[in-house]
Amino acid sequence: MTHAKRPFSCSSTAAAAHGPSSAGVAGTPPSSSSSSLSPPMKKTKPQPPPSSSAEKNGLDAEAEPAAAATTGVAANLFRKKATPPQPSAKKQLRIKITKGQPKLPTNFEDDTWAKLKAAISAIFLKQPLSCDTEKLYQAVGDLCLYKMGANLYERMQKECEGHISAKLSSLVGQSPDLVVFLSLVEKSWQDFCDQMLIIRSIALLLDRTYVKHNPNTCSVWDMGLQLFRKHLSLSAEVEHKIVTGLLRLIERERLGDAVDRTLLSHLLKMFTALGIYTERFEKAFLECTSEFYATEGAKYMQQSDVPDYLRHVESRLQEEHERCILYLEANTRKPLIATAEKQLLERHTSAILDKGFTMLMEANRVTDLHRMYTLFQRVNALELLRQALSSYIRGTGQSVIMDEEKDKDLVPYLLDFKASLDMIWEESFAKNEAFSNTIKDSFEHLINLRQNRPAELIAKFVDEKLRAGNKGTSEEELEGTLDRVLVLFRFIQGKDVFEAFYKKDLAKRLLLGKSASIDAEKSMISKLKTECGSQFTNKLEGMFKDIELSKEINDSFKQSSQARTKLPTGIEMSVHVLTTGYWPTYPPMDVRLPHELNVYQDIFKEFYLSKYSGRRLMWQNSLGHCVLKAEFPKGKKELAVSLFQTVVLMLFNDAQKLSFQDIKDSTGIEDKELRRTLQSLACGKVRVLQKIPKGRDVDDEDSFVFNEEFSAPLYRIKVNAIQMKETVEENTSTTERVFQDRQYQKSPWFYLELIIQRVGFYMHSELPIKMIWTNFNFVEREKK
Repeated sequence: MTHAKRPFSCSSTAAAAHGPSSAGVAGTPPSSSSSSLSPPMKKTKPQPPPSSSAEKNGLDAEAEPAAAATTGVAANLFRKKATPPQPSAKKQLRIKITKGQPKLPTNFEDDTWAKLKAAISAIFLKQPLSCDTEKLYQAVGDLCLYKMGANLYERMQKECEGHISAKLSSLVGQSPDLVVFLSLVEKSWQDFCDQMLIIRSIALLLDRTYVKHNPNTCSVWDMGLQLFRKHLSLSAEVEHKIVTGLLRLIERERLGDAVDRTLLSHLLKMFTALGIYTERFEKAFLECTSEFYATEGAKYMQQSDVPDYLRHVESRLQEEHERCILYLEANTRKPLIATAEKQLLERHTSAILDKGFTMLMEANRVTDLHRMYTLFQRVNALELLRQALSSYIRGTGQSVIMDEEKDKDLVPYLLDFKASLDMIWEESFAKNEAFSNTIKDSFEHLINLRQNRPAELIAKFVDEKLRAGNKGTSEEELEGTLDRVLVLFRFIQGKDVFEAFYKKDLAKRLLLGKSASIDAEKSMISKLKTECGSQFTNKLEGMFKDIELSKEINDSFKQSSQARTKLPTGIEMSVHVLTTGYWPTYPPMDVRLPHELNVYQDIFKEFYLSKYSGRRLMWQNSLGHCVLKAEFPKGKKELAVSLFQTVVLMLFNDAQKLSFQDIKDSTGIEDKELRRTLQSLACGKVRVLQKIPKGRDVDDEDSFVFNEEFSAPLYRIKVNAIQMKETVEENTSTTERVFQDRQYQKSPWFYLELIIQRVGFYMHSELPIKMIWTNFNFVEREKK
């Protein structure tokens, strides 16, 4: 269209006053239709100021703004001739339009649409355009300017629909190869997007005018998407084939095949752009996912062990997460992961626990247990895992706790078991408080299955660790062991049983000089005091006070006149004075002491009663110990022996052979204790005596002789280990006292009771066995 053919003229100012249609022109680019649509403006002849009769001459209100604009031009041209307005009169300037509105050519709309239709067809058919895109843009603007946007939109929609329908119809019956078919769909979609972008750029003014003012009308781009979606749904074969192809490709990828992820991404974005992703694809995709993992989960649970299965599940969940990043819509991630978790985990939680939890716990598979914890947490199955942990602790340890033959190894087993549980709780179960409480409750139940026995065994384990002779153990290692034992101590219910046996063993360690470290002993008592309070450790602390007080008594005795004048020269003597209330109760055991021992006992008794009047003494013989110097044909030895062993051995200074009955009559030692003593001298590792006939047990008819063939690589030999060993009677007595204390409250003491232990003297003798240390105990009670 040229300017010569334009039958009308219109100024830009007048066009701006014509309402909505002017907005489209105002929004055009710099080379817009304002210049091409409007020829040069004719000069306006000067008009006299309109009279008030202008309204009568037919000027309507709608033309007033344009008239006012024209009046302004005339006023500028004739400003010099204008008469200033009189202050007394108010006048209005009005312009009367005498010319009619210009008319468009008869075929203007059809001719313009013919150009646009040809262009749209060329775009869809990928042919060259016969008209410049700028002129096409101006043509759309012209139609919009003259209120022809609605008809234009309808014609464009119809034209685009025909091409889109034809394009999708061409996909019917295409290649049976799904990848090839999907590639054709991808190409068709990409062509469609490119073509609609060109059409949208040409019809931009249609979006800015007609579409903008008609809210129920979608943009040219959205109109194209609606048409594509419509005809895709009408072509059920094509749509079904696309969805099936996408699902098959994803399944192949899950099975390990390499697939074109870019193709998947483009087609799924197409579904998203068309607004059919959720309805047409996601629903079917989640159903296929559920079926796939249901089958795979059942198969792998049968074929794999639990660690491998858990690793497989973890890998599968990571793969699905990556799919959501690479080509699936973001909103699919949550239902997709939930579907996989349900089929791979939720359906098999009980089977996983039954099949592999115990094995993982026993092998301390921390990493695999952490994986199990993390996966179970995803499906809210931690309660099942916690219950499995409780059952494992109670069931696994029960076989050890209830087996009396394993008592020797019970405490080390419990220490290792507890350490293992703590490590698993920290590294595998993320320090979950609920799991910590489960461990505590279950372990407490386990350790108290056998009432009182674990408490007794823990006390004996501590005795073993604190006893002298534990070589290769540093102070730091010993301290660490005590801390671990204290953890077990917290769980035992029979703490009074522990106290009784601990006190009994501590007494032996202190009185027999068998403690490995006084500092370690005090450290353990300090730990117990922190754990249970001072009332629990009062007696234990009192035992150490007695040991310290005994040192002062010994120093005083050595300076006394009795010791200086009555004891033979060269004799060393040490005495422990012990408060009965602090120390275990020992049954009195009679023995006929050699004359030399009675002398030393009487001398110390005289000294002690002279210093502490009003007390009576009761010697405790079972804890006495001595050092004897023995002369064997193969060399001299020093023997560390108990008081009972001393009394028996010194009989052989006057006799070569003695029967069991002879020894019993001479010593007065109780029958069972005498058999135990003779067995330690003649049937143990260190055989100072020989039993006739040979054997492990001591019978009434047995005889004993001094072993002249005895030899040993060490000079000092310990034979009194028998004293540290607990007898059945001693164990029973300790347990019974605990039960009595539980039932009855102790009545107060009305007198001070002391156990006095005398240790050591040295004497010269020409006999084969010479005594250089001895040990006695007595109980002294204050008279009323």
